[in-house]
Amino acid sequence: MFENEMNLNFLSLSENESFARIAVAAFVAQLDPTLEEINEVKTAVSEAVTNSIIHGYPHTNGFIYLNCKIKGDRMELAISDQGCGILDIKEAKQPLFTTRPDLERSGMGFTIMESFVDEIQVESAEGNGTTVRLIKRFKTAKRAIHSGV
Repeated sequence: MFENEMNLNFLSLSENESFARIAVAAFVAQLDPTLEEINEVKTAVSEAVTNSIIHGYPHTNGFIYLNCKIKGDRMELAISDQGCGILDIKEAKQPLFTTRPDLERSGMGFTIMESFVDEIQVESAEGNGTTVRLIKRFKTAKRAIHSGV
């Protein structure tokens, strides 16, 4: 089975959200994804990183850690912070729920992520940060892996 892995860490600045999105898209490009699949990955990464920036570190900057693995035909992506954590994950995953209405946040981050990946897992502890794991399978990956692309 084809495997590859990368790690990034960066400050929780809004300017770094696009960097993370493009870095993950470039990394998974080796699986020869469709344009639709690339856009789905970029959107899910944007939502997860933005959540860490806005909610994980609401009054300070900290680091966001990104680990992306390719295993066969799928991407396994973990986006972590060491911020304030999520008090109630089930509530946070509800559409339209936000802890930052002052910033006019829509509360749709987890809903959007869930619509673009095959699996999402959230681990969090109050005061100790959050890890969002996203798993996505690529329809075109087998062709890319077998052809050496």
